[in-house]
Amino acid sequence: MAILEESVRTTDVPGSHLRLSVVTPCFNEEDVIGETYLRLTGVCREICGEDYEIVFVDDGSNDSTWTKLEDIAHADPRIVALKLSRNFGHQAALTAGLQLARADRVMMIDADLQDPPELLGGMLAKMDEGFDVVYGKRIEREGETRFKKASASVFYRVLSKLTEVDIPQDTGDFRIVNRKVLDALLSLPEHHRFVRGMVAWLGFQQYAFPYVRQKRFAGTTKYPLRKMVRLAIDAITGFSVRPLRISIWFAMAALTASLALIVYTFVSWLLFDTVKGWASLLIAISIFSAANFLCLGIFGEYLGRLFTESKRRPLFLIDEIKVGKTSAACGIATKNK
Repeated sequence: MAILEESVRTTDVPGSHLRLSVVTPCFNEEDVIGETYLRLTGVCREICGEDYEIVFVDDGSNDSTWTKLEDIAHADPRIVALKLSRNFGHQAALTAGLQLARADRVMMIDADLQDPPELLGGMLAKMDEGFDVVYGKRIEREGETRFKKASASVFYRVLSKLTEVDIPQDTGDFRIVNRKVLDALLSLPEHHRFVRGMVAWLGFQQYAFPYVRQKRFAGTTKYPLRKMVRLAIDAITGFSVRPLRISIWFAMAALTASLALIVYTFVSWLLFDTVKGWASLLIAISIFSAANFLCLGIFGEYLGRLFTESKRRPLFLIDEIKVGKTSAACGIATKNK
């Protein structure tokens, strides 16, 4: 995992102690970023006065998202705009913003406004009761297709069956954590990150804050089926070895089927006038080929994760940081941990 240079984390950022940091990953959000800024700023000022910062992370957008973030950061000293060198993915972008956050409490929220910023007050009130993590639990999902709702429901329930960690169902990355939890989260070194699962793994005192997830304010989803499948694979392989154990059961099932085929072939040879071998050979090839490919796929996924982690490449690279009316051109502002 890569971490930001300490000099980059503190350069030209006003103040040394804040009540709240808000981290917002962005990818091609030109249609919504202005509204997101206004709503986040309004809520933060109402609750924290001027004692807050909002960290926007542009995850390699190819529209005008970064230009708009530059304008916002130039006008508002409480805004930190971070531009990654390319699209590294939502979880990497979120981690980049978390490493820049300086406050005692840090809110994670996407830029699409499906998670209402106005819930901040209620979530902070729960933290005041002594909770270390307050995460949003979706009791309803507005503006989403039946397929998206059904697939999300199946994913979380399958995940809960496979993993040894109790990862809350129907949740995303929308949450508030305190500094103790954030420091523990950033100490975890893995490259394939599933932040909501990692926070669950940490433990501490956590509270599920129920809310209705709203439809997108503008634009289109940045998590199509391909990315959702990739996130699901990261979640399962990052928190469970049960798929490896499942491959053993498949092997045992294949062995049982092969024994049954041996009996079938022997009985057919004794009692029936059949073309010897073709049926049993075809069935055997089909069963064993399917079992082999499935097991190899499972092994390959875990091996691929080991290969990626062994290279120890940075999780992300930073192109530029805008802080208030100043900028820090960073190039590669990361180092290996």
